[in-house]
Amino acid sequence: MVLEHPTADGPPPLVPRDRNDVRAGSGELVLEVMACAACRTDLQLVRGDLAAHRLPVIPGHQVVGQVAEVGAGVKDWTVGDRAGAFWLASSCESCAACRAGRENLCPDARFTGWDVDGGYANRMTARANFALRLPVGRPDDLAPLLCGGVIGYRALKRSGIQPGGRLGLYGFGASASLAIQVARSWGCEIYVATRAERDRERAIEMGATWAGAATEQPPVRLDAAVTFAPVGSVVVAALKALERGATVAINAIHLDQIPAFDYDDLWWERSITSVANVTRQDAREFLALAEKVGIETNPIPYPLAEARQALGDLEAGAIGAGAAVLQT
Repeated sequence: MVLEHPTADGPPPLVPRDRNDVRAGSGELVLEVMACAACRTDLQLVRGDLAAHRLPVIPGHQVVGQVAEVGAGVKDWTVGDRAGAFWLASSCESCAACRAGRENLCPDARFTGWDVDGGYANRMTARANFALRLPVGRPDDLAPLLCGGVIGYRALKRSGIQPGGRLGLYGFGASASLAIQVARSWGCEIYVATRAERDRERAIEMGATWAGAATEQPPVRLDAAVTFAPVGSVVVAALKALERGATVAINAIHLDQIPAFDYDDLWWERSITSVANVTRQDAREFLALAEKVGIETNPIPYPLAEARQALGDLEAGAIGAGAAVLQT
């Protein structure tokens, strides 16, 4: 399914195309796609909220596949292996950021479904050294881990939350539903602020100590917070809830304007930080943790041909805390 021209309104503008020319170049794998989870970033790209890097492009960056072809120079993969493709498609591996283990900040980084074709397809290519080894599990269950799970994990790290600390989660969709499972495994005390009553109820069921409305103040000061809703006012609400010296991590690639706030809300060395992409190490750490503690996803299957419907349901809020997963 190809995105040719983003549009703000109407059905998501994905067009079916036959692709019989997918071959592995040097250092690449061809993956037979087994499952690809849809992501809100895909929707932002399709709607034009996220400026396209190239068009046409095939979206999709949470991909579980089987290696169908191995390119020249690839030594660690063989045909038949199962592999994951995620948001980070490649980096230069030589700049200062890459050498420091911060390849997510590489100026030449390329991203799956944005710069290179992704997994809304039967077959795709992936750089062999950026493909992921996957834990045991069904493809539908694993695919949602590869963006919502990994980026949520990086956001928790960026927030500075420590085991046993008081953590705020602002917004409670698919990514936050995975992050709360990580935080619980660390023994954190979790406070959730989110718009929908059904999500507040679900947060309590999943182990939150407290759940309130989107900008409601929790009953205690927070040691860290992560915002998942792409709404600037939520960032300010989280900032106001912080303990001295604590951090709000904004887990969003696109955010509307942050409203003005009093400097007193930021003083005492509180801070706001963004979460920009992920690294291979983030993905490896998170997948190992997901396997160890049994992190559960809630996949909702769609045939690949119904990718437009999947994104439409995501946009309409019909997916809830589940993950729309395209099956080939």
